[in-house]
This record gives sequence, structure tokens and C-alpha cells, in this order.
Amino acid sequence: MKQIDVQIMQQSYVLTCPDGQEERVQEAARRVDDAMTRIRDSGKVRSRDRVAVLAALNMAFDVLDRDAQQAHMVNVHAEMQSLAQEQAPPPEVSEAAQAELERQQTLAEQLVLKLDQALESDTRLL
Repeated sequence: MKQIDVQIMQQSYVLTCPDGQEERVQEAARRVDDAMTRIRDSGKVRSRDRVAVLAALNMAFDVLDRDAQQAHMVNVHAEMQSLAQEQAPPPEVSEAAQAELERQQTLAEQLVLKLDQALESDTRLL
């Protein structure tokens, strides 16, 4: 774990973060600072606590919006795949494969005939 210094609304904070995640934590702190500064600068709220709560609510709302959009996109993608599979033409069988299939069908029919003939002549098998 690593400690980094960030500033949010002109106040310094020492934060601990996993190694290699320093830039992400700094970017998160910049976003929080921007959100809080916008609320404070709007002039309607002065209390640091209220500014922080409103910023947190706004950011949470943005995350929920993104989650909903992502879920919608996943559903649209799944629907498109389903429609594509329904509309896909059946795979074509090559002439060689069709000929082989017919040959095997003929052999199977001949085998059934031979078995029937063998069973007719040998009453012990019945």
C-alpha cells in the first residue's frame, strides 16, 4: 500500500491506495474536488458537509445512470444476437456431404434388410 497526498476544496488529505493505483486515486480526488467546487461556487450551499453530501449524491446518480445505460446496451446486444440467430439461414450442406449422407442411409437400409432376412430364417432368435 502506498500513501498519496490529495487536495479537495483546498484541504489536504493523505490517502492510502494499492500499489499501482496512485493515478486512479488522484483522478478520483480531482473529480470529487471538481464536483464539490461546482456546488460551492453555485452559491446555494456553503457548509463543507452539505457540499460533500450533494457531491456524493450527484456522483452516485451518475454511476447509477451509467449502470442503467450499460444494462440497456447489454440487453440490446443480446436481442440483436438473438434476432441474428433466428434470421440466419440454415447451414448449407455441400454436395459431397449430401452424397455421403445418402450413401450411409443406403448402407443402413441394406443392413436392416440383411438382418431381417437372417432373423426370418432362424426361428431360434425369435
